[in-house]
Amino acid sequence: MKHLFRLSSALPLIAFLSAPALAQDAAPAGEAAVEAEAPPGEIVVTAQKRTERLQDVPLAVSVLSGDAVSNASRSSLEGATQLVPSLNFVKAGTSLNQTLFLRGLGTTSFSIAVEPSVSTVLDGVVLSRAAEAFSDLADIARMEVLRGPQGTLFGKNASAGVINIVSKMPGRDFGAEVEGGLFFDNGTEYRVRGSVDLPLSDSLRTRTTAFYDKYDGNIFNVAPGVNRRVNGFEHWGVRSIVQGDISDAVRVTLIGDYHKNDDDCCADVIGGPPLFGATSTTPGAVNTASLNLIQTVLPTLAGDRTRAVNQNLVTRTIETGYGFSGQFDAELGGQTVTSITAYRNFANNEIRDGDFYPQPYIGVPQSHDTGPQTGWTFSQELRLTSPGNQFFDYVLGAYYSYTYTKRVFQRDNTFCSLATGAVAPAGVLTPCTSTLAGPTGTAFGRATYDNAQKNLALFAQTTFNITDAFRLLAGLRYTMDQLDVSFVRVTSAGNGASQPPFDAGVYARYRALIAAGVAPTTAQTQAAAFTNGVPLTEKTTADNLSGKVGAQFDFSRDVTGYATYTRGYKGPAFNLFFNLQPTGLKALEPETSDAYEVGLKNTLLGGTLTLNLAGFYAKYYNFQANNPDTLIVGGQTTTIARFTNAGTVSTRGVELDMAWRPTADFSLTGGAAYTDAQIDHFNPPPVRTPNDIVADGTTLPFAPKFKGSLAADYRLRTGGAVDIGINVQGSYQSEQSLFLTPDPVIAKATTIDGYGIVNASISLIEPDDRFKISAVVRNLFDTSYISAVSTSGPSGAYRYQIPRDADRYFGVTAKAEF
Repeated sequence: MKHLFRLSSALPLIAFLSAPALAQDAAPAGEAAVEAEAPPGEIVVTAQKRTERLQDVPLAVSVLSGDAVSNASRSSLEGATQLVPSLNFVKAGTSLNQTLFLRGLGTTSFSIAVEPSVSTVLDGVVLSRAAEAFSDLADIARMEVLRGPQGTLFGKNASAGVINIVSKMPGRDFGAEVEGGLFFDNGTEYRVRGSVDLPLSDSLRTRTTAFYDKYDGNIFNVAPGVNRRVNGFEHWGVRSIVQGDISDAVRVTLIGDYHKNDDDCCADVIGGPPLFGATSTTPGAVNTASLNLIQTVLPTLAGDRTRAVNQNLVTRTIETGYGFSGQFDAELGGQTVTSITAYRNFANNEIRDGDFYPQPYIGVPQSHDTGPQTGWTFSQELRLTSPGNQFFDYVLGAYYSYTYTKRVFQRDNTFCSLATGAVAPAGVLTPCTSTLAGPTGTAFGRATYDNAQKNLALFAQTTFNITDAFRLLAGLRYTMDQLDVSFVRVTSAGNGASQPPFDAGVYARYRALIAAGVAPTTAQTQAAAFTNGVPLTEKTTADNLSGKVGAQFDFSRDVTGYATYTRGYKGPAFNLFFNLQPTGLKALEPETSDAYEVGLKNTLLGGTLTLNLAGFYAKYYNFQANNPDTLIVGGQTTTIARFTNAGTVSTRGVELDMAWRPTADFSLTGGAAYTDAQIDHFNPPPVRTPNDIVADGTTLPFAPKFKGSLAADYRLRTGGAVDIGINVQGSYQSEQSLFLTPDPVIAKATTIDGYGIVNASISLIEPDDRFKISAVVRNLFDTSYISAVSTSGPSGAYRYQIPRDADRYFGVTAKAEF
């Protein structure tokens, strides 16, 4: 997660404290370890913005301790998705375009004017951009995954769920810990992290954490001038927490963090051959002419085993982020007042090879992209929490945020044509440096666009404890949203520019032509000449009343059932990105949902086993998603993915979470989910071709029907200098679609088969846990797989994203506490 520079948040402060118990000791730095030793039935969470046992919370929550994330040898949300069956991660060329899915629902878009469907909250501070969530999970106490709409307490960008990350808080005693790792056999990776607890007095405590990670990458770029591994990273960051008890009833927590990521990631691997579409006389057959052509330049296409590219521009992301937050908690007459003030700053520069070749060729231009994006967010939350265990328990609050984002995206093209009188050889690509080529030309398209989002909300969630065993639940959130956007695109003179210009003059002329009855595609082409260089500005507002109702009944202290209805909300958006066309400039309506959930939480075998079941059904209206859109631009037909209100979709399924700790030295944890997420009614953009219509009943992308995981951890007490620890973790998911398309040939080519991954480690552990050394193997059986597919590769070939864990690799880790 982004360990940017934060100053605090309400959640960590009360992570293991009852809401009014501010006079108790702060949670120690070793809190995750203590929790790991507790019976599963006593796991404590803050999923409802108050401290509760997991088994008492009437919603589906998966909890990962910091140790569980560490045992998985993956210090990021990408790795954590293997441990939570309902959670999926969508990998992309850069972190700006990556996203999370829960129960088959998520948001994928190039637009800067849309929020994610899965909200990520770090120590009580909402991260407004999805990209901010995809950094290192260093020094966390636990991660809570709240499934289904959570807008009542967490706001509008939680329509599919929430990832609530809680950091380790400062301890009252001096202490330090350091850990490192070396991984190899799939590119070399180094990791190091250190934390220090330094109490300044009995009432003032600090904790500082620093980390550094470096990885070579899992793909080899054979291009001249590159000739090295890519798809790696170099990350470093620091975070400091200061926590002080002003009195027995008042506590202040300040957090600051900074990080920098320099990733040469993630190059699209050209791994799938060009195929003939469904309308061809040979649907599904390989287009051998195109395949032979690209294979004269590109590395051999080997499907999901392709591990090489030939690109003269290294796709990269350079990112910095920092933040501050301050949390104030005060007990007033049994109530707890919490204030969280936060500022976050985020800068990301995307550099991308868009043609996937090592140079320009006759008739095949070189396309290189740069897209620096900057932004900041200010947020303020104020809450009043009742003591709990009263007839009427409640959380009341107000929330305000302002987010500003700006991007300048430029596409540079280099191109050439056949020289006059020259004859190009057949079946090969001829470079522009050849004597057969005419003069080389250059052109560019540059779009400058920004977005300001204002959000104000009032919320309340209550519990009526009718009896000791029966409770009624109710919550409301009133939300007001405002989005202001601007956009202007300029292009160089002459041929070869990336898209026509688009600004206020173009759009004014386009609307005039539409009013005169001109067809949209014709109006778009004619209006392109009426540019005036003035940014186009648009604005949209919305308000909404959402919430939840439910009931909870304790069949016994160890068995609790619940049923809830939730009305979800996700705010309006704009499809604001480089390739924006006049036909696409329309505010997206807010997305709403009706969600139903029933659950049964069981604590068995004397508290050593928890077995939690949930069944869910949710329908989303005005679903915000990318869908295919065929356009005619400059007289040429092209297919883009347009972000629109794509229609009505639904998801239903069942989930299981299990944790069994029969002894202090053995635990078995896991989960399983069956999810059926589909399109109920598709709402296409203005129809261009039949290939723009996705059939009702189509399964949504990134929504495998089945996903499960199981982890076993055993410690053998030898009675000697070291104990032996063994950890095995496996995960499996069924086939899933990775691309939304009505073409059955493309649909099949972009659907990946089910696969399973097994990871294992063996450790030497000092009996008092002062040090631990582990030998690790990831992807034990060397199972190759694809995490994302696109159809827009050279000559129609398929582009793959190959994750790090698609190959077996080994490592050694060590951790010591002082």
